Amino acid sequence: MIPLFLKSLLGALAVLLIALLARSKSFFIAGLVPLFPTFALIAHYIVGSQRSGADLQKTALFGLWSLFPYAGYLVAVYFGSVRWPLAVTLGVATAVWVLMALAMIVLWARLHPAAAGA
Repeated sequence: MIPLFLKSLLGALAVLLIALLARSKSFFIAGLVPLFPTFALIAHYIVGSQRSGADLQKTALFGLWSLFPYAGYLVAVYFGSVRWPLAVTLGVATAVWVLMALAMIVLWARLHPAAAGA
């Protein structure tokens, strides 16, 4: 129960930091905070402690691939932010992320069938 509380506390601190930065003259730094590898650290620790080094390496590679859907999301926000209302922009950007993530998973499964089925 305590580890779960600590993880939720980290999330709350990240949201607080984003809110504070968004109000500052360095508001753009708020876009960097979600990229702190909090969940990646947790995932890599769990995979690294339960699986082989090669599996951890594949997990890291898949994490690198995850930058493509995130980049698609950011491109959609960048272009949509001056064309559409905020809710539409974020909805379209999220849809772009989901579609790109699904495509990435399908492509990964085809290129790494042993890892996808393990």
